[in-house]
Amino acid sequence: MPREHQLSMVRNIGIMAHIDAGKTTTTERILFYTGRLHRMGEVHEGSTTMDWMVQERERGITVTSAATTCYWKDHRINIIDTPGHVDFTVEVERSLRVLDGTVAIFCARGGVEPQSETVWRQADRYRIPRIAFVNKMDMTGADYFAVVQGIATKLQARPVPINLPLGAEDTFAGVVDLVTMKAIYYLDELGSSIEEREIPAELQGLCRFQREHLVETAAEFDDVLMEKYVDGQPIPPGRLVAALRRGTLQAALVPVLCGSAYRNRGVQPLLNAVVDFLPSPLDVPAVVGQHPVTGQEEVRVPADDQPLCALAFKIMADPYMGKLTYFRVYSGVLTAGSYIYNASRGVRERVSRILEMHANHRVDIREAMTGDIAATVGLKHTSTGHTMCDERHPLVLEPMAFPQPVISVAMEPRTKADSDRLGNSLATLSDEDPTFTSHVDADSGQVIISGMGELHLEIIVDRLLREFKVEASVGKPQVAYKETLRRNCRAEGRFVRQTGGRGQYGHVEVEFESLPRGSGFEFVDEVSGGTVPKAFFAAVRAGIADAMQTGPLAGYPVVDIRATLVDGSYHPVDSSEVSFRMAGQLALKHAMEGNSLLLEPMMEVEVVVPEDYIGEVLGDLTSRRGEIQGMEGKGKLQVIQGLVPLAAMFGYATDLRSMTQGRGTYTMQFSHCQPTPDPVTKEIIARVTGRTVA
Repeated sequence: MPREHQLSMVRNIGIMAHIDAGKTTTTERILFYTGRLHRMGEVHEGSTTMDWMVQERERGITVTSAATTCYWKDHRINIIDTPGHVDFTVEVERSLRVLDGTVAIFCARGGVEPQSETVWRQADRYRIPRIAFVNKMDMTGADYFAVVQGIATKLQARPVPINLPLGAEDTFAGVVDLVTMKAIYYLDELGSSIEEREIPAELQGLCRFQREHLVETAAEFDDVLMEKYVDGQPIPPGRLVAALRRGTLQAALVPVLCGSAYRNRGVQPLLNAVVDFLPSPLDVPAVVGQHPVTGQEEVRVPADDQPLCALAFKIMADPYMGKLTYFRVYSGVLTAGSYIYNASRGVRERVSRILEMHANHRVDIREAMTGDIAATVGLKHTSTGHTMCDERHPLVLEPMAFPQPVISVAMEPRTKADSDRLGNSLATLSDEDPTFTSHVDADSGQVIISGMGELHLEIIVDRLLREFKVEASVGKPQVAYKETLRRNCRAEGRFVRQTGGRGQYGHVEVEFESLPRGSGFEFVDEVSGGTVPKAFFAAVRAGIADAMQTGPLAGYPVVDIRATLVDGSYHPVDSSEVSFRMAGQLALKHAMEGNSLLLEPMMEVEVVVPEDYIGEVLGDLTSRRGEIQGMEGKGKLQVIQGLVPLAAMFGYATDLRSMTQGRGTYTMQFSHCQPTPDPVTKEIIARVTGRTVA
C-alpha cells in the first residue's frame, strides 16, 4: 500500500511536564484545532479525551500515557500525553524511549518545578530534541521571562524565545511571533478567530531586542545566515526557521513559546513549532541493536523497504480485547495477519490485528509503516522493552531500565475466588507496569504489592477493586527497605550431602564487596587453576542471587554488592549445578551474618509555603529526620528543599495542610537509599521479626 504521508512529514512527539502544568489541556486543544475533536473537554470536568481512565477523571490527573494521532499542515503528528506525577515517571521513561521529539510544558507561575527537572533529565538521557511551551500565561503571578531564565539555570539548557506574550495575567491577549515580527491576537473564546497586527508601540523595543538575540543564536547554525546578519541584510523567515530547526535537532537550543491552553491562546503557534522544529524519523539517528546469536552490532535505517524492526514499549489490559501491545516501528512494514519474531525471547508470534489508537478508542488499520506508533492484539509473549523484528533478520534493541519500587502494602483476599482473581489480576498489572511488583510473604501468607509511591498503590488497589472485581482487605503502606553488607569480607560456602548413592558436593570461596548505592549486583569470576569448573560459574551466581532475595536482618532484599568467586573445590562425580548453587547461597548467608546494614529510601522533598509558616514547617521536617538542603524565595512564598526518609512522609499531606491552613504544597521523588540509624534499625527488626536486638 502506498504511504499516505512521506516520512519527512511525520512527527512522533510527547507532551511532558510537572503535574498540573496543563499537559492534558494542551493536548485537548491540539486535537481540537487539528480537527480530531469537535468539542474540547476539561480536566476539572473529567471530560478530556486523553484522561480516559475512571481514576484519572476522578482525580483530575494523568496516570497512564495515552497515544493519539492528528494532522496539521499536511503533517501527521503522533502524540503521547504522559503523566506528570512522579509516581508514574515510568510512563514518561518508556514513552521517551520511542519518541523523536517532545514538548515540555511549564507553568508560567510555577516555573521549573521538580518533576519538570526529572522528565528533562530523562529526555537528556535519550538526547531528544524538545521545544518548551510556557502555559497558563493568564494566571496571577505569570512571569514568562522568569520561566525562560529557570530553563537556562535549573535545566542547564539554552532557551530561545520564539514568541513573546501580549500582556500577562488577566490582560493576556495573544503572542508576538518573533520570526515574522507580527502580533497575533485571539478574538473569540474558542481561539479560532485570529488576527495579525503590528506589534504595539510599547513592546517594539523589547521585541527588536529579542529578535536580535534570536537571529544571533540561529546564525551559529547557518553560515549564510551569519553572513546576512553580519552585513545587516534582511533575514528571510524561512532561512531563520531552518537554522533554528538545525539547532533544535542537535539539542543545542530549545525554542520557547507561550500561551494559555485553558483560554485557547497560543496553541496554533505551538503546532507550527512542532512541524517547524521537531524531527521526523529521518532526522534522528538510525537505531542500533545486536544480533541475538552473534552479538554483532546491527543498524536499521528508517525506511519501509528495510527489514522490520519495532519496539514494544507499553502493555495495556483491555476488558474487551485482551492484551494490547503498543509499539513503534523503526524500519520496515508490519501487516495485520503476518508474523513477528520476538528477538528478546526468541519466539514467533502472529499479529492478528493492528490498531491506530486515539486514547482508549481504536481504529483497525491494515499495516503500520516506518515511523508509526500503533498497537496490536494477541501477542502472548511480548512485554515492555521487547524487540519485534523479521525472523530472517533478527535484532535486539537496547532494553529499558526501570526503577525499583520503594513502598509496599499488604492485601488479603476475602474468599478463595477472590484469591484466584487476585493472582491473575496482579500478573496482568505487573505486565502493564514494570515498576509494580507483587509477592506472597512466606511468614504471613499475605500478598505484598509494591510500587513507586502512595498514589501509585492507591490507583493499583482502586483498579483491583473496580476493574478486576477483587474483594480484598488492604493494609497500611510499608516502606520497601533493603539490606547490604556493612563491610567487605571473604566467605566460604560448602554444601556436602551423602545419601548412600551419588552425593552432592559444592565448595566455593567468595569475596564480597559493598558497592555504591544503586549499583545493584555484580558477579566476577577470578578462579585460577580450575578449582571450580567454568560450567558451575553460572550456578554460583544464581545461588548468590537467590540468597539476595531475603536478607538476615529483617528479610528485606540484599542490594549493591559485588561477589568475586576466587576459589573452591569440586568432586568429579558428586558436583553438580544444584550443589554449587546451594554453595553460592551459603557463602552469601555466611558473609551477611553479623555484617548486615539496613537501607531506607530517601526522598527529595520540595515544600512550597507562605513565609508566615516557614518556622513550623522547617521544625516538622527536622523532626521527621529530614536534612534541609536549601531554601529559595518565590515572591511571598518560600521553597524548601530537603532529603527526608520515606518512612517519615506517610500522611504528610494532611499534616502540611494543618500547619499552613491549607496553603502549603509539596512534591517528593525517590533520591537514593542510605543506611538507617541504629535505633530505627532495631525498631524495624523488632516490628518485622518480633526479635529484640540489643
